[in-house]
Amino acid sequence: MRLPKRNVEVFSLSFLDCICCGFGAIILLLVLTEYGKPIQIEESRRNLQGQVLALTEQRNEIRGESDLLNRELKGKIETLGHERMRLARLAGDLTSIEGQYSASRKEASVSNIVETELVSAYQTLTAEMQRLLAQPQKPRAARADAVGGIPVDSEYIIFVIDTSASMNEHWRQAVQIMTEVLNLYPRVKGLQVMNDQGKYMFERTHGGWLGDSSEQRAQIVKKMRDWRPFSQSNPVPGMEEALRTYWAPDRRASVYVLGDEFTGDSYQTALEELGKLNKPDANGRRPMRIHAIGFPAAVGMTPFTNIRFSALMRLVCEQNNGTFIGITHESNDG
Repeated sequence: MRLPKRNVEVFSLSFLDCICCGFGAIILLLVLTEYGKPIQIEESRRNLQGQVLALTEQRNEIRGESDLLNRELKGKIETLGHERMRLARLAGDLTSIEGQYSASRKEASVSNIVETELVSAYQTLTAEMQRLLAQPQKPRAARADAVGGIPVDSEYIIFVIDTSASMNEHWRQAVQIMTEVLNLYPRVKGLQVMNDQGKYMFERTHGGWLGDSSEQRAQIVKKMRDWRPFSQSNPVPGMEEALRTYWAPDRRASVYVLGDEFTGDSYQTALEELGKLNKPDANGRRPMRIHAIGFPAAVGMTPFTNIRFSALMRLVCEQNNGTFIGITHESNDG
């Protein structure tokens, strides 16, 4: 007797149970496998944070040490700079002492050279003076208003000042003399200041005048203390600039020259050029007076150019109705 065939279902309940068990086993394996990784990651994170903190502390320590070393280096650099300046001053003092010592050893030789130069200057000056004395002398204007031999009848004042290195040791007295000259004139219509090369103390006032007031005078004296433009130790260019720019036939002005050297070529050429610029009027009076204050030769300076300055300015003052004052010594309280 034949049994009837049974229909077999592939996706039966037993099959699904097996499949689920298999998937469950796989999931369990995955869970067991990944269980330890978060713990390792957390430990790694803590280790890295510790390393970062340690490196940060080291960095701060290094920065602190770097700042300290920089401060020490800056202090040492400043100290080195001071020492170099001190060394330079000492070297300058040594050079000056060596120069004085060398000069004392060669005094006889230098004296011979200076004597030769003075003889030559004397011969030239004598020839020029003889020519000038041979000319008819014109009467001078009366000097009723004079202080210390300097006429104070001018309405305008111009200073021409030697600003070369040889004037350094005379500078305090030069400032004092400028102040005293200004005090001779209670009130004037205009002031001007330039150096022996025609360089103006107040550059923007070229061709004009500084107004006269107590404040302006104080400003001139104050700026004079530190004023040192380039100079060639020759007062002629400054005098020519003063005459060329400010001369007028009806203007009563005085030029005050302060200096100690004349390094120009010729007295005669200077006198002729200044005479052309400061033309006399019908009465023989030159509108602009030229006065001069001569300082003694600076220490270590050859006296030849100092004597030439005195000789030139005596002639210039004589020609231009002025007065020459030679300073033979200077006070220490300048």
